[in-house]
Amino acid sequence: MTETILPGIDCTTMIEVRAGVDQVDRDLIDLLARRFAYMDAAARIKTERGAVRDEARKARVIANARAAAEAAGLPGAEIADLWDRLVEVSIAYEMAAFDRQ
Repeated sequence: MTETILPGIDCTTMIEVRAGVDQVDRDLIDLLARRFAYMDAAARIKTERGAVRDEARKARVIANARAAAEAAGLPGAEIADLWDRLVEVSIAYEMAAFDRQ
């Protein structure tokens, strides 16, 4: 039996809320797997390990996330902090992938 996941606004019980949060968490992991596949591709494409870290690109990615968060009514500074960590983990993953080649 498939569980129906309600939009947050339609939830009336904590069971429904938790089911929705758990589904979003699964979706986020799927999206992270897709993102990290791009890190594998970047490691394969870049010819020098020093090219893995690109501070200008990192700043743009974080600024874009912050702006999108704020446009969605989310706390921009906190989302920027989260994205900073995501980008740093992605860089570390990409460096490890580069080193495995």
